[in-house]
Amino acid sequence: MKSYLDIVDKILKEWVSKEDRTWTWVFSIPWMFFEHNMEDGFPLLTTKRVPFRLVASELEFFIKWITDKNRLIERNNHIRDERCSPDKVPYWHDEETKKKMMEERELWPIYGFQWRNFGAEYTSRDKKPSKEWVDQLKKAVELLKKDPSSRRIIVSARNPQFLHRMALPPCHYWFQILVSDWKLHLLRNQRSVDSMLWLPFNIASYALLLHLLAKEAGLKEGKLVWFLADTHIYSNHIEWAKEQLSRIPTTLPTIKTEKFTSIFDREYTDTVVEWYEPQARIKFDIAV
Repeated sequence: MKSYLDIVDKILKEWVSKEDRTWTWVFSIPWMFFEHNMEDGFPLLTTKRVPFRLVASELEFFIKWITDKNRLIERNNHIRDERCSPDKVPYWHDEETKKKMMEERELWPIYGFQWRNFGAEYTSRDKKPSKEWVDQLKKAVELLKKDPSSRRIIVSARNPQFLHRMALPPCHYWFQILVSDWKLHLLRNQRSVDSMLWLPFNIASYALLLHLLAKEAGLKEGKLVWFLADTHIYSNHIEWAKEQLSRIPTTLPTIKTEKFTSIFDREYTDTVVEWYEPQARIKFDIAV
């Protein structure tokens, strides 16, 4: 996927170094752009393996607005193990705090909760929200079906009222759906971009969301477009970034979703990847 590899290459050539909250130096560029046409295949990197099972189960976690990370762990998905609500365990770098963060289940009202319950009063992972709220994703789907030409189909994960209480303020904080020539296009913004570990994962996640929304509305799949703000590579990822750039991309896979009735009822196992032949796995350490 050339668009992604071009981002990595540009960072390595034009970076500015800066320290971040994880105490790990990053090599950063302030603005980048990503675009992929879904007609060219499903954007799952072939220059390293991206675990689609984890992508699909996390997206289901968001759509069903779950905030208990044990739901992911039960599906052998450990991508959020290191995070938890700062209300439960205040964030810090020492090993004792990291252990407590690993053991705490509560994530607070992250991505999916805001997609489905914007404006609600959040109590805890095991209680329903109180107060009136807006189901942004449901309204987006309704508007997509009723008026696909609308320029108002936007979903936000960024609720300033709760940023200080989330496990981590949303990195990818809003997306917009546009339809043109019966093709569904998805545009999204991201404030902070870990280019080596999370960006390939995020690309696959929103491509899957685009696929499901198009299926829901009976539309063809169009373009996934991305505005990336602080786009960076962690200093301990540099050598592996160079290794990935040395690899030659191969043909992108395809995906299909079976037993589809609604995006809201879908199970993550209903979508499968076909013809995926990635090169050897590259393991990147998570900066916490």
